[in-house]
Amino acid sequence: MAHSFPSPDEVDPNEAYALLEQTDDIALVDVRSRAEWVFTGVPDVSATGRPFWMVEWASFPQMAQNVQFLEDLTSFAEGTFPQHLLFICRSGARSMNAAHLVAGTMHQRGVNVRCTNVREGFEGDLDEKGHRGTLNGWKFRGLPWRQN
Repeated sequence: MAHSFPSPDEVDPNEAYALLEQTDDIALVDVRSRAEWVFTGVPDVSATGRPFWMVEWASFPQMAQNVQFLEDLTSFAEGTFPQHLLFICRSGARSMNAAHLVAGTMHQRGVNVRCTNVREGFEGDLDEKGHRGTLNGWKFRGLPWRQN
């Protein structure tokens, strides 16, 4: 019989930022590619005092999955994970995959970590013209961000 583990929950970007402001043992993990960080910017959570980790889920241009994702994430955590991890990507798909992987792996290791996906992501969903940043997302909602 397979063991179940808590599935990642989801919050919108405003709720994610509020969690960062109100929760002590929490970090935001941006799983986009290095190219995305450079060209579209990154969330700026410095005012919250919480950690912000950039760990590629997949690398541009091939977008091949980073087989060392867990090891890279663990190096940021320096061996001790916060009780709560928020995951963000461009629109919320890769970050949900990362949240599932981390939640399952940490459960198997006996580590209690709440994993939360930031739905809408940093740039948001595509509009009718195929553009991002016009419907929703971290940047659209006016949350702090900076060029990397």
